Amino acid sequence: MKTRESLDQEAIGILRANDRGGFTVPTAGLYPFQWLWDAGFTALGWMRVDEARAWQELELLFQGQWASGMLPHIVFHKAASSYFPGPERWGTHHTPPTSGITQPPVVATFVRWMLERAQDQALAEEKARTLYPRILAYHRWFKRERDPRDTGLMTTFHPWETGADNSPAWDQALARVPVDPDLPPYTRRDTSHVDPSQRPHKAEYDRFLSLLEIYKRAGYDQLRLHRECPFRVVSLLIDCALHRANRDLLWLSQRFGFGDEAEIEGWLRTSGPAIESLWDEESGLYHNYDLVQNAPIRVGTNASFLPLYAGTASPERAERLAHTLEAWGRQVRYLVPSTDPTHPKFEPQRYWRGPVWAVVNRLIATGFREYGHLALAERLRQDTRDLAEVSGFSEYYHPVSGAGLGGRNFSWTAAMWLDWAAEGADG
Repeated sequence: MKTRESLDQEAIGILRANDRGGFTVPTAGLYPFQWLWDAGFTALGWMRVDEARAWQELELLFQGQWASGMLPHIVFHKAASSYFPGPERWGTHHTPPTSGITQPPVVATFVRWMLERAQDQALAEEKARTLYPRILAYHRWFKRERDPRDTGLMTTFHPWETGADNSPAWDQALARVPVDPDLPPYTRRDTSHVDPSQRPHKAEYDRFLSLLEIYKRAGYDQLRLHRECPFRVVSLLIDCALHRANRDLLWLSQRFGFGDEAEIEGWLRTSGPAIESLWDEESGLYHNYDLVQNAPIRVGTNASFLPLYAGTASPERAERLAHTLEAWGRQVRYLVPSTDPTHPKFEPQRYWRGPVWAVVNRLIATGFREYGHLALAERLRQDTRDLAEVSGFSEYYHPVSGAGLGGRNFSWTAAMWLDWAAEGADG
């Protein structure tokens, strides 16, 4: 078993090895660019090592922001051939090149956490103040273009946007996506880096890329996609991250006197009850929602616990969620599997269909801690710590054996060790 000190040094070494001059790649080879929510989690890790470098991570991320306010899920700062689809497939004509979709909007929350824990408060205040209007523009884009009817819930148009790319929650919605008969040929790069049994199937990839072609034909016009995109879902990961981020954006507006409180409070008044409408009493879980079928997606996932992180749940629902997660914990050795371990589509080794992700554990543990379920929050921290000690800083982990899966020397897992798992730092 590795010591705390040796793991600290290993985690710091991973961040430094994956540093590409101001932005951090998730891992060499498999993911050679900067990803949106990876950058947020990685910045939290950098705060334990080099505060100026942590802020730089977010500054470079926002170099990819579109004029509309949209923050893309990938910024292609430097050319690399080891990843597909690259900038030429997206065809977004942005400088620097970017993808054309977004990802869970964690940045506002993490900026608040970084500001609250910073040793160099003057630097932190300067950086947070500068980032604030860019984050506000991003959140306005969500409200304007992903919730044009003011329902309080965002429409998500691609599984990649959810962060949980191939979750069983998306199977039915993704199956409705016709494979483009003119889909340009492609060669996946991921399965040359990772065992294919740990990655999405080709049938899913064909539809992922067919959706990309729909985006391109729509000229990335979000309002057209509301009409034309066959994949339209409500993602708990997106909506809970955004609700929490709006709470923290409100705090930043008050802190710096920006005066946007009324607008942000309006968003929160709508999104809180809307997230709570996704509760399912029978299963004791929140569910994602299929906007085409107008029906809940009854697959328990790790995102089912995130209304605690959002802060929308009642204490009674938090208690039910705790009991549900404890029941999951009797089925696996390590929490939190990304899919309900009793579900027939649970696959403990395949990407978002079963493995444990340190970053989502961090969010879920934050929620349980804030609702007073301290023992369960500590169990999540300890399980995450144990996984790192047993299997190093992998992209994700087998919830039964603890084996490291996916990419190795993974930045956000190393960052979560430094930020939280090593000693349970509050955030």
